[in-house]
Amino acid sequence: MAAQVPKNLVFVTGNKNKLIEVQAIFKDVIKVDSHKVDLPELQGTTQDIAIQKCKMAADILQGPCITEDTCLCFNAMNGLPGPYIKWFLEGCGLEGLNKMLAGFDDKSAYALCTLGYCKGPGHEPVIFEGITKGRIVTARGPTHFGWDPVFEPEGFDQTYAELDKDVKNTISHRFRAMEKLKAYLLSQDN
Repeated sequence: MAAQVPKNLVFVTGNKNKLIEVQAIFKDVIKVDSHKVDLPELQGTTQDIAIQKCKMAADILQGPCITEDTCLCFNAMNGLPGPYIKWFLEGCGLEGLNKMLAGFDDKSAYALCTLGYCKGPGHEPVIFEGITKGRIVTARGPTHFGWDPVFEPEGFDQTYAELDKDVKNTISHRFRAMEKLKAYLLSQDN
């Protein structure tokens, strides 16, 4: 017998903007609440980081949860800053992210979301990834959500920050990963 889809999930985040996006993506499917858990900043591949983070969060929360890691990867720099984007952004700001690519002709980049879903303590997390290709541009739009002002997704002339939230929530790396998670959860309810 297949496992039932949880009626609600805990999204491990202290970022209210991420929570709003995830709640919009999951509306009418699963209720998503958040809980801030201080987890160590791990190093490794995005999947290794997601697995370890999700296991730790499930143990702390004693129940099902999702964790998320977001990367901003510059093609000219072989994927850096990648999972360390938070620290690069804090250290050098939006303008500094642009300056990192000053010596390169290639300004292409991709946003990567790696989600971990765990049924609870003792269960192995399942990993889902979503990618949105784009390029790095001079910051445009509101600056309240991380590196969104410098990332212009492919096929658009606006940055993530400039896009209407409803549009962003249908093309973003987070949306793509969440859609995979949503399909997985719904397939468990047979």
